[in-house]
Amino acid sequence: MVPNHPHSNHGASRPNHDGHTPHERDYSQTPLIVTWEVTQACELSCDHCRADANPDRHPDELTTAEGKQLLDQIADFGSPQPILVFSGGDPLERPDLFELLEYAATIGLRTAVTPAPTSALTESVLDRFADVGVRRIALSLDGATADRHDAFRGEDGSFETIRHAAEYAADIGLSIQINTTVTAETVEDLPEIAALVDEFGAAMWEVFFLVPIGRGAALDQLSPAKAKETLEWLYRHQRTAPFRVITVEAPHYRRIARRVERDEGRSDPHVGSTGDGNGFVFVSHTGAVYPSGFLPIELGNVRNDDLVTLYRDAPLLQWLRDPDQFHGPCGRCPHRTRCGGSRARAHATTGNPLASDPLCAYVAEDASSTAND
Repeated sequence: MVPNHPHSNHGASRPNHDGHTPHERDYSQTPLIVTWEVTQACELSCDHCRADANPDRHPDELTTAEGKQLLDQIADFGSPQPILVFSGGDPLERPDLFELLEYAATIGLRTAVTPAPTSALTESVLDRFADVGVRRIALSLDGATADRHDAFRGEDGSFETIRHAAEYAADIGLSIQINTTVTAETVEDLPEIAALVDEFGAAMWEVFFLVPIGRGAALDQLSPAKAKETLEWLYRHQRTAPFRVITVEAPHYRRIARRVERDEGRSDPHVGSTGDGNGFVFVSHTGAVYPSGFLPIELGNVRNDDLVTLYRDAPLLQWLRDPDQFHGPCGRCPHRTRCGGSRARAHATTGNPLASDPLCAYVAEDASSTAND
């Protein structure tokens, strides 16, 4: 079995994915994660798809040579290097995927892959991931039963593909994480999904709170009150879980974790701290650079621009890293340096990435009048 990560958020800082504690990495200089959307091609038609993926590869995808040049740019961030996530669409739709993974290994990059749960995700593919040195694969699970998950993913058999891949990965020592998208439709399945994350021996559960872009714009989001309740449940659950829990586009998790610990007389917890353009950066299938895949404001393109320079110097990213630039309740919230709200959701709902995040109950109540939360 893949060894599970111990999960205690009390006391000293706990290492991130790469073994470095958060204070060892300056997010203004080096991201923790670089995600490269190697293709938007995918057999599935998931309800929430940010990329609005389709079966065919785009003719202007980065070529193999351009992809290797991108990998060289990522290596140029220096030490500690980012983790490189090969994402999609379905990365397995790129015939040069393993050539790119092998090249990443030769230049010392740590890699992860997010394969879609299709018939292409075979045992031989998982063997090749392990052989080429992939550190972890991420499998998406959005329902606690085959019927609910497969309906959300738009593909019969997807649930069983995930189950088999998780079991086989455990047998060969390939670390996995489970990714789950939280919507009004999926939220009630979270306790049962958590049990499956445990059963699969996953090292991490990455819980995505829906940003209404792509096909996800048609889905129902949680109310701010329900989001707060869900984040409280996630934090209390992870304190005894044999896997790590992180949230995506829900930085309120850090504020809520702190309040839970202080209410119980404990010290402040140390939970994930990346945000859009702040510890995270996204490269599209055509080389466009964005703060994240959920915040599609183009910063430049790796075909013409240096990724390291864009990440460090782009004005938008500098604003996103400065909570004093935020507007409305997020801008005056006493927790803005700990939380700061989802910049992607602010942009998706208002057109302004510096606006307030409407999912936060603290913002909904107006932070200026709830400073003790």
